[in-house]
Amino acid sequence: MTRLEAAYGGPSQSGFGSAVFRQVLKDGDDLTQAALSTYRTFVGQRWQRYGEAAWMGPWRAVYAREPSARPDIDTELRGIADPDARQSVPMILDNIEGAEAGRAALSAVFDDPTVTELRVFNLGDGAAMSGLLVAGRCGDSGETTYLVFLMD
Repeated sequence: MTRLEAAYGGPSQSGFGSAVFRQVLKDGDDLTQAALSTYRTFVGQRWQRYGEAAWMGPWRAVYAREPSARPDIDTELRGIADPDARQSVPMILDNIEGAEAGRAALSAVFDDPTVTELRVFNLGDGAAMSGLLVAGRCGDSGETTYLVFLMD
């Protein structure tokens, strides 16, 4: 987790760049709703300034890991079919300082065998800003990690 935050940043309300968030979800908590709440937190004051409709326009799930799938976050992200979301993938995997270390940190967190639910969401403001949110929940502990990435 420390390596993931070193590569992508800790929790933030900047609404720009990338940030890593963590929380513990209860058994009945919905991962999609928790991811949306994290997205709102990351966007911060801009959510109200531009309005919910702008931020929710691009919001959609673009990938969900099947329970029987072999975890490989790098391959999973590169395999996203959605054309809008696919444009953000190289920015997370390749176009960051220390890209190799970033990919290794992503793998260490999101390919961990305790991750029982993983989803990727498309983000943006409906205009210039676009990005992804990766959410992974560990089944036994409920510990959930989010990587939010939003750029123009």
